[in-house]
Amino acid sequence: MTGFSEASPFQSLCDELESLWHEGIPLTIPLGVKVRYFDGETLELAADLEPNRNVHGTAFAGSLYAITALCGWSMLHLQLARRDLTAAIVIASGQINYPRPVAETIVARCSFGDQEAALRDLEKDGRMRIHLTASVAANGVEAAVFEGDFSARSAAPAWLNGL
Repeated sequence: MTGFSEASPFQSLCDELESLWHEGIPLTIPLGVKVRYFDGETLELAADLEPNRNVHGTAFAGSLYAITALCGWSMLHLQLARRDLTAAIVIASGQINYPRPVAETIVARCSFGDQEAALRDLEKDGRMRIHLTASVAANGVEAAVFEGDFSARSAAPAWLNGL
């Protein structure tokens, strides 16, 4: 299902990401979400419709929210991992619009864009905040659009835990 070649430099990062989800975000297991594609700039997550459907046979709004929010969070996580930066990431705010129903495999897509200044803030000040958008299309037309502000804070050194 993934769009990775054998030689992809991102395969191991994405495998680690999925393990992190399953251990730290248990909801990802019943959602059935997987990394479909990552090229360093664009991330796609995919989940089958069946475990995420509503009474109308289309994608449940809560699943769409969870998958798109996870897509944004995961994009930031992967960007930090690529740069060997460690930080706790949270969604500071998020909103979603559902312009049309999704009756197919759910594919959420997020692009990182020009966020280098925010990454420099994290390196310099130990914290950052960025805005990311993740969307889902149905038959090639935008069907769900999540916009969120994500905050990251560098992990405190172990010696600070006792203070």
